[in-house]
Amino acid sequence: MKFREIIEKLGSLVSENSLTTDKDNNPEILGVAAVGEAQGKQLSYIEGAKFATMVPKTAASALILPRDEKLQQEAGKNGIAWLSTPEPRLTFAHAIKLFYQPFQPTPGIHETAVIDPSVTLGKDVYIGPHVIIQQGVKIGDNACIQGNVVIYPEVTIGDRTLLHANCTIHERAQIGKDCVIHSGAVIGAEGFGFVPTREGWFKMEQSGYVILEDGVEIGCNSAIDRPAVGTTRIGRNTKMDNLVHIAHNCQIGENCVMASQVGLAGGVTLGKRVILAGQVGIANQAKIGDGAIATAQTGIPSDVAPGEIVSSSPAVPNKLYLKASAIYKKLPEMYQTLKRLQKKLEE
Repeated sequence: MKFREIIEKLGSLVSENSLTTDKDNNPEILGVAAVGEAQGKQLSYIEGAKFATMVPKTAASALILPRDEKLQQEAGKNGIAWLSTPEPRLTFAHAIKLFYQPFQPTPGIHETAVIDPSVTLGKDVYIGPHVIIQQGVKIGDNACIQGNVVIYPEVTIGDRTLLHANCTIHERAQIGKDCVIHSGAVIGAEGFGFVPTREGWFKMEQSGYVILEDGVEIGCNSAIDRPAVGTTRIGRNTKMDNLVHIAHNCQIGENCVMASQVGLAGGVTLGKRVILAGQVGIANQAKIGDGAIATAQTGIPSDVAPGEIVSSSPAVPNKLYLKASAIYKKLPEMYQTLKRLQKKLEE
């Protein structure tokens, strides 16, 4: 499509564009690409001034730019059509949708699927090959269940939810509307509950529920466990990367994000908009306040205040961690200095 058409489709996301000053530079755009890999007839984006050096280097025919006059002038000088926006990355995400739509199968039920007669199916549902759906399950309108998915009894799945191939949904899990469960994920399996006795470990049955609110996305090979009693709840619009583990009775707020290999022990509470970077671990019963951030590989043994940024293991405020890291690099030199001072004192 023409660059002008892209601007029109992006609508209010666009603040300014080069067609107002150079109406003849209206290239045909056939796709999108990263700025360092883009070729002619492709659209890319520059997130901010620190990437300014990429503008004269890219072969892209058009760029999404921040509201930065210098970057706009540089793009124009290099014959690159541009549009500006307060949020280039978000606008680029919308632009990708103009050229790519995920695979959407035609509604229907594959002949190899095994579906209990008590199952309730909504309108325009797709159920793929070798899916197993057990008794009492309720599936909403336009849901998509890809091949080899297993759904245990009494599960509820909301409208437009997508279950990718080979995920497993255990008994009585409640999954909301517009959720995405990626391949290999296990929702609602037994939490890790064993009571020590003189004879060994006594298994505590896990009779609770897992609830995923609307818009939740769970990455590949992640696990969300049901508790002995009560619920494990994932709040609306929360997103999890691959290989995330959420233990029994965790309560996760709305709009949280967790990167790969995050692990939450039992009873952890996350407020709203919490961000956990890769390999963060949180101990039993810890409470993480709204808007808190934990950087990669942080180990959190206790509560974190709202809005706080923590790092390291055990977790400390990020600013303190950065100061300590700067000192850590100098420890060999400081040690040698200390040895020299000790030697002088001994003399």
